[in-house]
Amino acid sequence: MKDLAILLDDLPGTLAAMGDALGRAGVSVEGGGAWVVDGKGRAHFLVADHDEAPARQALAAAGIALLASRDVLVQRLRQDMPGQLGLLCRRMAEAGVNIEVLYSDHDNQLVLVVDDVIAGRAVSEAWSQASA
Repeated sequence: MKDLAILLDDLPGTLAAMGDALGRAGVSVEGGGAWVVDGKGRAHFLVADHDEAPARQALAAAGIALLASRDVLVQRLRQDMPGQLGLLCRRMAEAGVNIEVLYSDHDNQLVLVVDDVIAGRAVSEAWSQASA
């Protein structure tokens, strides 16, 4: 899976134009979010690996800036156990992994964009094994 970091104008219809462009390209958005920071729209959306190239092309054709495309970690937390988010984030921190972006996908899984995917993946895999 890939996280697409997208820059948008803070105007009505800009997010709709982005969604339309991705939809016409057959790209399915699997999770993400958008917000305004310092007068600019910032969005992070999750797409399947095979949708990265079509998404790049569709956004470029629509004049929408793709800031970055990065690999993600996808982790399921146990919703019946309070404190899961803090524990997972603490383990990442202890491994020296900085979480740069965090959101949920449409399957209620946590999506993390981190500065060190290899170290983060090791933490994520250990977390999954301990939770099994």
